[in-house]
Amino acid sequence: MKTTIIKYNAGNIKSVSNALTRLGMQHAITDNPEEIRSSDRVIFPGVGEASTTMAYLKERKLDILIKELTQPVLGICLGMQLMCNHSEEGDTPCLGIFDIPVVKFRVDHKIPHMGWNSLEQVKNPLFDSSIEGKYVYFVHSYYAPAAPETAAISHYGIPFSAALQKDNFFATQFHPEKSGDVGEKILRNFLNLQT
Repeated sequence: MKTTIIKYNAGNIKSVSNALTRLGMQHAITDNPEEIRSSDRVIFPGVGEASTTMAYLKERKLDILIKELTQPVLGICLGMQLMCNHSEEGDTPCLGIFDIPVVKFRVDHKIPHMGWNSLEQVKNPLFDSSIEGKYVYFVHSYYAPAAPETAAISHYGIPFSAALQKDNFFATQFHPEKSGDVGEKILRNFLNLQT
């Protein structure tokens, strides 16, 4: 099975690569459209700022490519936010895979939200019943509100989408690659999806 991590100006590509290596999964890190298109699984990671990252994707026409993918795709953190329709960060039009806005936390808590939070109301093929209530690692100042595409909820003063799913597109606001055994199980479930 061919797994590809999309290479762009994101900050957590190496940690995702290391997690796949720990799972014994061979993978490539590339921005080559044909290589991405021919992959069995695609991971769209991200740590960074929405507007500059979308500009980078558009320059390389990766914004068009990602939306056209038909194999399982996993967006992580900023990758998930960029799969939504708009981000308040830099007033940025995004990919629009999920028809959900991304907004800044306005809560009486420290921002960014950084640390371990539990997953609730989990409901997609990446999560089985053993994931319900388990803790995963978050680092973010912006979030997607709960919506029909929400696949897991977490709380930081308010409930928010910890994961999303629509068709072949999966996304997590948390970092599975930094979430210990639970995160590794979620990555393994993604890699083993039946298509």
